[in-house]
Amino acid sequence: MVKQACFRVLCALVVMTGGGVPCGHAYTLKVLSQESQRCAECHKKTSPSIHAQWGSSKHYGANVGCYECHRAEARDSDAFMHEGKLIATIVSPRDCARCHENEVREFIGSRHAKAGRIIGSIDNTLAEVVQGNKKFITPAFPDGIAASAVSGCWQCHGSEVKVVAEGKLDPATWPNAGIGRINPDGSEGSCRACHAGHTFSASQARHPDTCGKCHLGPDHPQLEIYNQSKHGNMFRINVDKMNLDNAKWIVGEDYSVAPTCATCHMSATPMQPVSHDVGMRISWNNRPPVSIRPEVADAEYKLKGASVPWQERRENMQDVCRSCHGQAWVTSFYLQYDALIDLYHEKFALPGFELMKIAEPLIEKPRFSSKVDFIWYELWHHEGRRARHGVSMMGPDYTHWHGTYEVAKHFYTGLLPELRKLVDKGMQSSVPAERNAAVQLQKKIDELIKTDNHTWLQDTNSSTRPKKP
Repeated sequence: MVKQACFRVLCALVVMTGGGVPCGHAYTLKVLSQESQRCAECHKKTSPSIHAQWGSSKHYGANVGCYECHRAEARDSDAFMHEGKLIATIVSPRDCARCHENEVREFIGSRHAKAGRIIGSIDNTLAEVVQGNKKFITPAFPDGIAASAVSGCWQCHGSEVKVVAEGKLDPATWPNAGIGRINPDGSEGSCRACHAGHTFSASQARHPDTCGKCHLGPDHPQLEIYNQSKHGNMFRINVDKMNLDNAKWIVGEDYSVAPTCATCHMSATPMQPVSHDVGMRISWNNRPPVSIRPEVADAEYKLKGASVPWQERRENMQDVCRSCHGQAWVTSFYLQYDALIDLYHEKFALPGFELMKIAEPLIEKPRFSSKVDFIWYELWHHEGRRARHGVSMMGPDYTHWHGTYEVAKHFYTGLLPELRKLVDKGMQSSVPAERNAAVQLQKKIDELIKTDNHTWLQDTNSSTRPKKP
């Protein structure tokens, strides 16, 4: 059905542009259109690397050229006349859907495509306000925007691309290859976030380094965790056996020495087709302070995934695991994974969340003007995520030393001491609400440290300290 639809679109396009009649495979044109020939002749001189990338692509082999992708309609806000033809700089998922209908439908239904909705979140507030200023002045932002957000958050998450005049794009919002970019045509996402350049290579999207452009760093170091894991180690040793450029890339058939990010989250198995919805194989969303099930997260964005329970997604992932591991191994791994999530929740995240809620009247405003805000934020956003992502990807050092160790260290030596300071300050306040909050906070701390998870604090004869020589 998809191929037939694409065939009809390309037939109409070729007739409309004066080319030949397409034949054979639905994605193949008989000849390169005259418009694309003119583009190629010019860009071979002005943009030789782009021309070379396209020349080595499957698009080139199918006679799909510049015009087939960049052509625009008069109603497009980013359309402009170029060499007598109406084109647009941005090729959006809606444009790619002319041929790749199924892939785009899956992608726009994923959380990847919604990454640009970070605008207005706590992370974006940090970048724009706490870290930044409004000294970057552009036509779309006459009052200024923070360069820290433009060149940081927006380049992975994406931003709303603003058109200023005659198809020209505002420099604060373009260039931008963020995977959740909000395009002038209203579509969300960027296919080029993974299929970069003008080769639009599947093999590039299958390589872990492509995912690592965004999935790295102190708050979500998936690339570093993968590289530390046995999976990453085996990939680097056997990269020449991975057949990354194979058209049919099925684990256990076309390669077997190691998985990549794509293997686990997107690519085909003997039982599953390729999926461009990266959430269909995860059973925990570890982004929030307290992990939630993915269907709950999907419901927040009104995604179709809201109807797909985590158990079904876990079975999808276990199908991938079973390409290399027995069911007993897979079952035990997930028991270990869930146990670490439960530990983080029960011992640190849920108590911390409750303590911070009780302490709210005592914490200075605005947010992030006090030390306790940063401690709590990094505890769940950096350290807690590292522990959870570490165990999910079998990275023991990130689970422990970069994860639960850091969580515990800053819970006991940072968060609790700062909260006790707030108690002392609140007890002396003349504001009844603050005094009441201080009483309730002290009560909660006292209750907490008497629970099984924290009774070690009462052990004054601890044997963990080194003995004198």
